[in-house]
Amino acid sequence: MAGIRLRHSGLREQITGGDSAAVERQHALGKLTARERLDLLLDEGTFLEIDMYRRRQGGGLRSGGRRPYTDGVITGSGEIFGRRVFVYAQDFTVFGGSLGEAHAAKIHKLMDLALAAGAPLIALNDSGGARIQEGVVALNGYGGIFQRHVRASGVIPQISVILGPCAGGAAYSPALTDFTFMVRDTAQMYLTGPDVVEAVSGQRVTHAELGGAEVHGGRSGVATFVHDDEESCLEDVRYLVSLLPGNNLEPAPASPPLGAASDERPALAEIVPVEPNKPYDMRRVIDEVVDPDSVLELHEHWARNVICALARIDGEVVGVVANQPMMLAGVLDAVAAQKAARFVRFCDAFGIPLLTLVDVPGFLPGVDQEHAGVIRHGAKLLYAYCEATVPRIQVIVRKAYGGAYIVMDSRSIGTDLSLAWPANEVAVMGAAGAVNVIFRKELAAAEDPEGLRAELIAEYTRELMHPHYSAERGLVDDVIDPVQTRAAVARGLAMLRTKRGSSPQRKHGNVPL
Repeated sequence: MAGIRLRHSGLREQITGGDSAAVERQHALGKLTARERLDLLLDEGTFLEIDMYRRRQGGGLRSGGRRPYTDGVITGSGEIFGRRVFVYAQDFTVFGGSLGEAHAAKIHKLMDLALAAGAPLIALNDSGGARIQEGVVALNGYGGIFQRHVRASGVIPQISVILGPCAGGAAYSPALTDFTFMVRDTAQMYLTGPDVVEAVSGQRVTHAELGGAEVHGGRSGVATFVHDDEESCLEDVRYLVSLLPGNNLEPAPASPPLGAASDERPALAEIVPVEPNKPYDMRRVIDEVVDPDSVLELHEHWARNVICALARIDGEVVGVVANQPMMLAGVLDAVAAQKAARFVRFCDAFGIPLLTLVDVPGFLPGVDQEHAGVIRHGAKLLYAYCEATVPRIQVIVRKAYGGAYIVMDSRSIGTDLSLAWPANEVAVMGAAGAVNVIFRKELAAAEDPEGLRAELIAEYTRELMHPHYSAERGLVDDVIDPVQTRAAVARGLAMLRTKRGSSPQRKHGNVPL
């Protein structure tokens, strides 16, 4: 028995140690190994590996009979801040992390376990793609992964971390998950690589230019988070998990309350200019409303005219959607609506209350926007809010004009509590624009058009845009002092904590995708 145990122990050490030359090559590329990544991601000593001895059964085309253990992916379960997660880490030192039949079967098994246990799934991607030598079974393996992603969507949180190449069909896996992290310089994600692009189009492009972290973080919107190195990336994955429920039937983990219900923030009276066209950073408002150092912003570099973030208010997790006047004056456009809609749907799926901070002059006008389908994309955000049954609080910080006011979780589409600051302006459009439309003929015929315009603007503002106009009609529940915003929101969330929503009986709605 001692000899058997010794041989078994030696085999395990051989598997976990890996090929030293391959490990050196991985480090030379500026990347950690799969096991080093798992050590950073998970609480120490909590990882339970599954299918360590799994390897392919067939040889494959000109494989030389190589059948390494793990088959290029490490699968198992561990804990993050004491909470259960399931994780797989592709091992680039074994077959370049390529996906073959055994590799895919391990991932399928892990995904099934994660769904059955009701715990988050984390994928650490570092793969050359499908293992061509195994033919169509590799494609079949990807199909099984995609099917399981869809089955788990809205049931358990799914997180993809791109730490190397993620090419071809493999790229659809991150696209189906809830959050995607990428690391600059080492991570690439695309359907067709530079060689194929050049062969088809004649255009020469580098891996980074085609599908690097900067591209997907700032232009395509595929990457939710972009980091400079693997260590900071995996640390933020840990923080994200600390904000999420294990599944759609559990509440998000709470932190100790901080007395937010009586917390006044004098800075809020100074941050926002009274002038409706003067910019300011909405992030400063968010920082004053939520708990200190709790904000995790999503898609920070994409569609920057709207902010989406997870944070805590009095220890409870909330999703924050806010217009950003520092970018395009905070207007909504096609990409901003897509960004916010997906975030609203995620929060609703996992029972996370929504706080919407509104300072929006409207939708971005223009031929490009109309041709880009701003109607369809704006309808996505409208649909997402209308469908959401979680507690919803709207705060009109300054202005809310036109259809964008409706879309930003107005009372008319079902927000539970609408609050407004004293300088709020809620209207079809700004006073100057409204006067130009309504009194066009009178202004054209006037001896002093500018004087008349100023008089009419003052009258329009006084009659239709005064701070209590919406409150008098029940479209705003309370006009609050800005310094009391954090307290008012905290009290509102406490009031709505036991809210229960219901939806009509149907298979599913038809989202304007």
